[in-house]
Amino acid sequence: MLASGTQCRTLMIGLDAAGKTTILYKMRVDENHEAVPIGGPRRPPIELAVEEVSCRNMNLTVCDLGGQTRIDALRRYNYLQGTDLVIFVVDSADRDRIEEAAKELHAVFQAEELPGAQLLVYANKQDIPNAMSGTEVANKLRLSELGKCRNWHVQPLVAVRGDGLFEGLDWAAGIMAKR
Repeated sequence: MLASGTQCRTLMIGLDAAGKTTILYKMRVDENHEAVPIGGPRRPPIELAVEEVSCRNMNLTVCDLGGQTRIDALRRYNYLQGTDLVIFVVDSADRDRIEEAAKELHAVFQAEELPGAQLLVYANKQDIPNAMSGTEVANKLRLSELGKCRNWHVQPLVAVRGDGLFEGLDWAAGIMAKR
């Protein structure tokens, strides 16, 4: 586990309606369901919410990128620079858009501004019948193509209940502690 107060600049992205805002809300609530925000939303000229969240011994600066905003906007407003962790949220029940999600993910990780960023994929909406498993999501996103120097993990998630949220953050904390 990380030392208390360890900083981790985190970019949370994914297609629209994948569950990013729900996840951000759940991150702002600790295990006792008490809000623990250490900052507030600030909105730049792109669809982006920036929150400072203390969770799992990490101080996360989480940029929740709206689903319609693309990589060029991230570059223009310098949100890629210094990112330690990318959280990519996928709607596991939306098989029609998984290829679109894969293209977005690979476009982000081709950016030269993310040389050491690690990847946590939340395979959200696992409570919906016929949702893709974590393994299927990993295969459809072609995560093995990201290279051996980048750590990645797929965490099954039901964001509305928080099921799997902290397990994913625990993985991220472990990876950040090894840096």
